[in-house]
Amino acid sequence: MASAAPGQSGPAAPLALQRGIVKMVLSGCAIIVRGQPRGGPPPERQINLSNIRAGNLARRAAAGQPDAKDTPDEPWGFPAREFLRKKLIGKEVCFTVEYKTPQGREYGMVYLGKDTTGENIAESLVAEGLASRREGIRANNPEQNRLAELEDQAKVAKKGMWSEGTGSHTVRDLKYTIENPRHFVDSMHQKPVNAIIEHVRDGSVVRALLLPDYYLVTVMLSGIKCPTFKREADGTETPESFAAEAKFFTESRLLQRDVQIVLESCHNQNILGTILHPNGNITELLLKEGFARCVDWSIAVYTRGAEKLRAAERYAKERKLRIWRDYVAPTANLDQKDKQFVAKVMQVLNADAIVVKLNSGDYKTIHLSSIRPPRLEGEGTQDKNRKLRPLYDIPYMFEAREFLRKKLIGKKVNVTVDYIRPASTATEAAPAFSERTCATVAIGGINIAEALVSKGLATVIRYRQDDDQRSSHYDELLAAEARAIKNGKGLHSKKEVPIHRVADISGDTQKAKQFLPFLQRAGRSEAVVEYVFSGSRLKLYMPKETCLITFLLAGIECPRGARNLPGLVQEGEPFSEEATVFTKELVLQREVEVEVEGMDKAGNFIGWLHIEGANLSVALVEHALSKVHFTAERSSYYKALLAAEEAAKQKKEKVWSQYEEAPAEEVMPVLEEKARTTSYKPVFVTEITDELHFYVQDVETGTQLEKLMENMRSEIASHPPVEGSYMPRRGDYCIAKFVDGEWYRARVEKVESPARVHIFYIDYGNKETLPSTRLGTLPPAFSTRILPAQAIEYKFAFIQVPQDDDARADAVDSVVRDIQNTQCLLNVEHLGPSCPQVTLQFADSKGDVGLGLVKEGLVMVEARKEKQFQKVITEYLNAQELAKTNRLNLWRYGDFRADDADEFGYSR
Repeated sequence: MASAAPGQSGPAAPLALQRGIVKMVLSGCAIIVRGQPRGGPPPERQINLSNIRAGNLARRAAAGQPDAKDTPDEPWGFPAREFLRKKLIGKEVCFTVEYKTPQGREYGMVYLGKDTTGENIAESLVAEGLASRREGIRANNPEQNRLAELEDQAKVAKKGMWSEGTGSHTVRDLKYTIENPRHFVDSMHQKPVNAIIEHVRDGSVVRALLLPDYYLVTVMLSGIKCPTFKREADGTETPESFAAEAKFFTESRLLQRDVQIVLESCHNQNILGTILHPNGNITELLLKEGFARCVDWSIAVYTRGAEKLRAAERYAKERKLRIWRDYVAPTANLDQKDKQFVAKVMQVLNADAIVVKLNSGDYKTIHLSSIRPPRLEGEGTQDKNRKLRPLYDIPYMFEAREFLRKKLIGKKVNVTVDYIRPASTATEAAPAFSERTCATVAIGGINIAEALVSKGLATVIRYRQDDDQRSSHYDELLAAEARAIKNGKGLHSKKEVPIHRVADISGDTQKAKQFLPFLQRAGRSEAVVEYVFSGSRLKLYMPKETCLITFLLAGIECPRGARNLPGLVQEGEPFSEEATVFTKELVLQREVEVEVEGMDKAGNFIGWLHIEGANLSVALVEHALSKVHFTAERSSYYKALLAAEEAAKQKKEKVWSQYEEAPAEEVMPVLEEKARTTSYKPVFVTEITDELHFYVQDVETGTQLEKLMENMRSEIASHPPVEGSYMPRRGDYCIAKFVDGEWYRARVEKVESPARVHIFYIDYGNKETLPSTRLGTLPPAFSTRILPAQAIEYKFAFIQVPQDDDARADAVDSVVRDIQNTQCLLNVEHLGPSCPQVTLQFADSKGDVGLGLVKEGLVMVEARKEKQFQKVITEYLNAQELAKTNRLNLWRYGDFRADDADEFGYSR
């Protein structure tokens, strides 16, 4: 590039010394100097070095001129540029302007530093043989004399352009295009490549020279986008807000700096990458300063952790920096307690929504953020004559619902609200939607939406780039979807779509009649509660039979709910709503067991429903939400129902709130009065539960059990079960290997996973959680038909166990110390709702174990009114009064029951 040309104007006077920072080196004899930024990008000017000439750099042919050709580097042009770049970029210089051409080009002297005592740049170039004095100029002043002297020295030393040869080795083989960008990027294996940033188009797009092969490529920063300069029709550029500031931010840090670039992907001829500088990662800095936003389409290829980019963007949003100055967070109007909370899952509505119960007792519907449940594709897939049942007719909807149901129902989850989607009105394309709370739901540290997507049971919603209403874990969702597509999971599978042919026989009398004998013979059948109409009316899904039935609870009379009749609305009976809520919370979408006894005229099945060992009919009566119906008299659960009803009547709550006990007539004792029967039999106590129930073995049948166990273990030793071959199912009898290494008979209570199977040892009463590899099939010769389960459950009669956890634990510890694994004497006093209630005596002293607990103040007396028990009740009450007087255990603060009975869960 030549210095001042003929016809230039005269020297500027006076020569003022000016300062600036070198922004860019254009060639070996031209630089761009900028000022200090004040409230925006600073002014800049080009300064050409006077009196010297350096080789020109290569120039690409103009795109609009077909005949034009690329111009290569002149020898020693690039080394001269590099000499200045490494010396000057980002440094402060001072300069004087000596000449200014009519075209506005300025020529002058440049010094490194704040004054002219610094290094003279032109002299340094000439001294290194990287520039020559301008031809035809005479040495008529000290500066020119100095240049001539330095040039002669360089020639003698054969430096740079004065060395032997043509200098062709200094000419770069520049490559402006790459034939196969994808292959080029892949060949780099995401290893950092040395580069020089030659141009900054905007804050997130640069032109880089890749070394050592001199590829000149456009690099877009992966994962982000800065405001850009829009090119108008007349060729001018209009900057978006903060586009100039973002460009300056990147220029001032990267332009003509030595960097490393990780090439991550390609988009057309542009390469996506991350630029690494010793001072940091420009991608994260742009986001943190509010100069850029994350973009979904390229953030997936960012190799340094998308979560770092989202965190940097969040930092700028929270502080409302630059492009986020008007930002309002999607949950800005929510209190912190409404943004993050723990709740219990009560219902799964479909594959992307659940109903949770808050700590306040309120119910709230939560939609999983940024995912879309399975849906029907195309209009011709549905039979027009049949009503659509989304759960069964939409492919993978049932699998998605079941995944959520099994994972979440009845469990506590962590809810983080991401955004509130406002209500929408109906349009031709979409129905109306009410306001939706969209959140990330996690259980045990697992994001449920991510798990659903990774199994191919939901897809991720795509958003406009400026739409901030999305999941806080959106990138993880996209990554999970990519894995599901790659592995062909669920909706992305090429296999045949699963079909669920579920027959709905609820209300179909003819089908119900055909089905009834089958269900009656089956005994207890597995079912899932799909819907709760009222406290005693439910819709069940029978998985084995793949059908839906309406099920009515037997043996009870539940308050009738409100009904819509033609022309009027029939109000519900008192406590019908409470009964419905109770049943919903206990059994909705849970796995249950049902015993079908019969059916009504409308085709509804009638029977008993059990959940985790509890009879729902008994539970409703126990909580004063139902009364016992006379039809229960012929049932085996009649005694339990009566006992539960009697207890509920005494509390005078809910359906029994108006109950008045019939006044007892004073009559003379009659000789026929029923007397308490005592027939103590020897038993061996094997297990004490946390509720103070206990299991015993009958001493008389003890030898039979020992013989059976001996034969069974001999049989197992001869034919050991193949590890892992047994597939446990709830309710099955099996054999289980205890911690002592021996095999015992057991029953499967619950199957969480193959690694966690809950089992109950039927001959000893204890429970354990084991992997299925420690279970096996129970040989038929040792089944319960040969010898019934030997562990029988009982409960202490005449005592009330404290509900306080610590107090109850004290009582249990005392009983464990006294009677576990010892022989005692047992007498059945009366039947209870769950098991017989008994008195227990020590085998040697004949002392009453329950009475001993009362004397120690560990339990309270349950006052019963049956006359045959009055003598023993009096003895128990006297012992209780003595424990009160001595302030023992429960009574150490006096009689607490008078004022605090309800608060602490005790009743007199």
